[in-house]
Amino acid sequence: MEATNPVPPIEKIFQPFKAFAKVEASSGIVLIFCTIIALVWANSGFSESYTGLWHTNITIGIGNYNLSYNLHYWINDGLMAVFFFVVGLEIKREFLVGELSTAKQAALPAIAALGGMIIPALIYTLFNLNGKGEAGWGIPMATDIAFVIGLMALLGSHVPSNLKIFITALAIADDIGAVLVIAVFYTSELSVSALLVAGGILLILFVLNRLGVRNLLVYTVLGLFLWLAFLKSGIHATVAGVLFAFIVPATARYNTKEFLMNGKDLLKEFDEQGKEGMNVLANEERQNIVQTLESNCAKVLTPLQRFEHNLNPWVSFVIMPVFALANAGVLLQENFFSALINEISLGIITGLFIGKQIGIFIFSWLAVKLNIAELPANVNWKQIYGTGILAGIGFTMSLFITNLAFTGEELSNVAKVGILSASLISGIAGYLLLRFSASRNIQKEVSV
Repeated sequence: MEATNPVPPIEKIFQPFKAFAKVEASSGIVLIFCTIIALVWANSGFSESYTGLWHTNITIGIGNYNLSYNLHYWINDGLMAVFFFVVGLEIKREFLVGELSTAKQAALPAIAALGGMIIPALIYTLFNLNGKGEAGWGIPMATDIAFVIGLMALLGSHVPSNLKIFITALAIADDIGAVLVIAVFYTSELSVSALLVAGGILLILFVLNRLGVRNLLVYTVLGLFLWLAFLKSGIHATVAGVLFAFIVPATARYNTKEFLMNGKDLLKEFDEQGKEGMNVLANEERQNIVQTLESNCAKVLTPLQRFEHNLNPWVSFVIMPVFALANAGVLLQENFFSALINEISLGIITGLFIGKQIGIFIFSWLAVKLNIAELPANVNWKQIYGTGILAGIGFTMSLFITNLAFTGEELSNVAKVGILSASLISGIAGYLLLRFSASRNIQKEVSV
C-alpha cells in the first residue's frame, strides 16, 4: 500500500492559525484586540508616535500623475473601499440566493433594520438639533456585522439558527441603509467630469458582464479605475466598492452538469496516463490534466464567489483590524467624563443602545401583527429584543461615518467615546439577555 505523504512542518506550524480563522467569532476577537491596542497606544507615553504614524504621507504614482495622502486617508478611503466591496458582494448574494431573495424572507429583517436606523437617528437628532454635532445623525444608525455575528457564534446552541439568520439578514439590510446614507448625505462638492468617467467605467463593466467575460483580472483593473474616478468625484470612494460589487457577474462560465461531465472524463484520463501513486512532476500528461481541472474549478464558480472567497480573510483579519487600529485611538484622559456626558456622545449612546432595541423590536412587532412578515420558526419575542440590543454595536460603520460627519478632532473624539461606550454596553447586555433567556427556556423544558 502506498504511503501517504508526510505533513510538511510549515503546515503543522500554521494549523492552529487556520483553525482559529475558521471560527466565526475569530474576526471579532482580532477586532477587539486591535481596538484595545489603539486605546492603550493613544493614551500611553507613546501617543505622539500613534498620531504621527497615521499622519505619515504616502505618495503613489508616476511623474506628475500621483496620489498623495496620509496613511489614515489611505486606510479610510482605500482599504475600506475593499471592505465595502465585500459588503456589496454579500448584499448581492443575499438578494440572489440568500435570506433577502424573496419578499417574504426579506420583509422582517428589512423592516427591523429600517426601525433600527430611523429611531436611533431621531434620538440623536433630539440631543443635537441645531448644535455643533448635528451632522452626526447617521452615526448611531449602523450595526457592526462582524461583532454581532461573532457574539452570536459565542452563544452557539443557546440561540436558534433562525435567529442567527435573522440578525445576519438584518445587518446586511442595515449595511444597505448605511451605504445609501453615506452616498446621499455625506457627500462633498461633486465633480461632473469625474462622475461621467465613473459612469463610463460602470457601463463598460456592465457590457463585459453581458458579454460573458469572467476574468477576475479584467474586473479588478476596471474596479481600480472606478475607485479612482469616485475618489475625485466628491462622492465617497467607498461607494465605488458597492457599485462595483453589484456589477460583478453572479453567473459562472460552466454549469454544474458540464463541470461534472468534464471532471469525470478528465479524472478517467488522469488514471489512464500513469500508475497509482506516481509523482505528477514526472508525468507531463497528468500535469496538463490537473491544470485543466484547476481551470474548470474556477470556471464553475462565479466571479462573485471567487472575489468574496479570496477577499473575506483579508477584510476580516487585515483591513478591519487596521481600520480599528487607526480609528479607535480615543484620548481617555482627564476630559473622558466630560466627553461621555457631551450631547454628541449621549446622542450616540442613547441612539445605539436604546434606539436600536426599540426601533428593531417595535418595527418587527408591527410587521408581524400587520401580517407583512412572519416571526422565524423557534424564535420568540424576547430573542428578537435581545437581537435588537446586540445591534447597538455600531463600531466599524459608526467610526467610519464619524470620520465623514466631523472633520475636527475634538468632535470626532467625543463621538468615538460614545461609539465605544455604546458598543460595549450593547454587546454585554445583548449577550447576557440572550444567554439568560436560553438558560430559562432549557430549565422550563427540563421541568416539563
